[in-house]
Amino acid sequence: MSDVDDALGELRDRDAVARLHDRDATLWSDDAEGQQVVANRLGWLDVAAPPPGWSQRLRELAAGVTGDGISRVVLAGMGGSSLAPEVFATVFGGDGRGATLAVLDSTHPDAVAAVLDPASLNAALVVVSSKSGSTEETRSFAARAAELVPPARLLAVTDPGSQLEAQARDGGWRDVATNPPDIGGRYSALSLFGMLPAALAGVDVDAVWASGAAMLERCRTAPEDNPGAQLAAFIAGCARAGRDKLTVLTPTSLASLGDWVEQLVAESTGKQGRGIVPVVGEPIGEPGVYGDDRAFVALHLGAETPLGVDDLAAAGHPVHRIDVADRAGLGGEFVRWEVAVALAGALLGINPFDEPNVSESKANTTAVLDDVAAGGSLDEPEHGDVSALLDHLRPGDYCSVQAYLAPTPETAAPLQRLRATVRDRYRVATTFGWGPRFLHSTGQLHKGGPNSVVALQVVDRPTGGPGIPGRDYDFATLIRAQAQGDLRSLRDHGRRVAQVAVTEPGALESLAAAVEGATR
Repeated sequence: MSDVDDALGELRDRDAVARLHDRDATLWSDDAEGQQVVANRLGWLDVAAPPPGWSQRLRELAAGVTGDGISRVVLAGMGGSSLAPEVFATVFGGDGRGATLAVLDSTHPDAVAAVLDPASLNAALVVVSSKSGSTEETRSFAARAAELVPPARLLAVTDPGSQLEAQARDGGWRDVATNPPDIGGRYSALSLFGMLPAALAGVDVDAVWASGAAMLERCRTAPEDNPGAQLAAFIAGCARAGRDKLTVLTPTSLASLGDWVEQLVAESTGKQGRGIVPVVGEPIGEPGVYGDDRAFVALHLGAETPLGVDDLAAAGHPVHRIDVADRAGLGGEFVRWEVAVALAGALLGINPFDEPNVSESKANTTAVLDDVAAGGSLDEPEHGDVSALLDHLRPGDYCSVQAYLAPTPETAAPLQRLRATVRDRYRVATTFGWGPRFLHSTGQLHKGGPNSVVALQVVDRPTGGPGIPGRDYDFATLIRAQAQGDLRSLRDHGRRVAQVAVTEPGALESLAAAVEGATR
């Protein structure tokens, strides 16, 4: 399409590819402050291939863990610290080449109890992963884990000089891996944040890095031959034409890669009232249910392909196809998307390396917890009017389902049906996120991006569950405070939002049925 060709031509005319690799911060920002942010966030270009000594260190670490009889690794982190490890866990899981890798990125007490279960931690290593070490969720996970396993089975991945590094060294943890500090979380897949858990899970990290290095070389070429630039032109060109709902279609085996892409796109572009809305995991529909605000990227893994792609292209929807040769090719895909989103930001006039709204919900959560500590109480869950909320949907909007619930397949199923119902009835894009995990991926977009979000916040009322050592509250209180804090933040920004409580057995099924009935 001409808009994509124009975007590709602009990348060529601005010499954007060379400027990216030369780390020319003026490609994204005209002011000194913005340029400094960029300069502090381009270290991901250095880890497409492993820095000296990294491969050997990870091999030795994995061998030592196996030699100590550790058969299970729990990765406790949020956002950029958890999404790439989850990709490795799901794409390579079951190979039997290393420890089983489980990811904990939910503060719901049921999720914490299931993953940090004393009965299953006897032969487990807990990897606490956080760039700053100050993220409340990760600090709470670390405190809980330290009660359950000895220091020799705790390991930290963090930036040098962080609170987590000090905690781990003072506590005599098994090891502390410090990552280069000039890599942002969403760009950290091929750094130690992604590759250390991958190595422990038995992934051939050298093959993954080789794929990444090869892709980076391809992404140095002229835009017409450059996989990252071609994807950037597709994303930005379609967005300029009003197709800002970037719908990522994957075969089942690559579904978790879509979640990683979602964070990269949403946090990088959703600001200043603009942004690309990434849509992942949405049930596939007939071409006629999609509006003219959609653009599709279809990922193929070998012979595996997402269903319905040819029908979408035949119906006139723009489709960009990506072939992933094998699982080790994930390294190349991480690089392709990182380059693409960086260049798309330049085309759209957005600095893809800052996140001006990310801390708002955190601050609101802290305020709620401080109030509770001072003798106050949490707000009771609301029973919002879902039909009235959906009546606000207009062409070009998207419905964001935000579930502060235990992340299980049983919980997800009715909410996925709800997504499909809303999409088919209103012909709008739908997104889905587990709270508070999505606060570290799409939360920036919801507050800082375009006011096209219509948010359905779904909460329960958990009680009991694990406590948090050193805190005056437990995980049940924490997740309720996070939902309450985010609700305040959305309303402060004038977003259309309703909170719906599902506190009775079968309430989720009833919610899905009510939406189906309301949209007939």
